[in-house]
Amino acid sequence: MRTVIPITSRPLDLVYFAFFLVHIPATLLIDMQALYPPSLTPYFIRALPQLYVQMSNDPLIGSVLGMLGDSKPFVWFKTFLAVEALFQLPVFVLGARGLWHDSRSIYVLLLIYAASTTTTTLPCLSVLLTTPTTSAQTITDKVVSVTTSQRLLLLSSYIPFFVIPFIMTVDMASRLSKLVTMGIDAADNKKSS
Repeated sequence: MRTVIPITSRPLDLVYFAFFLVHIPATLLIDMQALYPPSLTPYFIRALPQLYVQMSNDPLIGSVLGMLGDSKPFVWFKTFLAVEALFQLPVFVLGARGLWHDSRSIYVLLLIYAASTTTTTLPCLSVLLTTPTTSAQTITDKVVSVTTSQRLLLLSSYIPFFVIPFIMTVDMASRLSKLVTMGIDAADNKKSS
């Protein structure tokens, strides 16, 4: 039986654990609001994305919630939010639990989650980087745009949701590769005995 190493002695796992715990309320309170009718949401919770969009002018959340015009061009993003609700949210709970208990059996699920999340966050970053900078022309034309400080705010909030899953993808792939190699070596040694 393997000795369980406390999470405080596993720095990357502690980062992943904290990441999952922080992500749960963000998913429930902001992101999932695009998936269900506003009538099911208490006003004070419905106000959270409104305040966020007023502050950041986030073209993704603002558009998918209909705060910044037509949400139809952002159906792809709404699909990503559905993946977040149906796949990622359960992974946050299972992943945090597995990491807390130092369970190696969680590595496969975390690899799938991390690769998926890295892949879906990249187009979001592309939208943020290509959204026009606010100018007199964008205001006149009523084009969704962001100021330089809003873009920095948006990037500072989205980049960790790309970088941490990217690191997790590489880390989990490496851990699984080592476990597979150990298994193959054990099987080879058993055959030769």
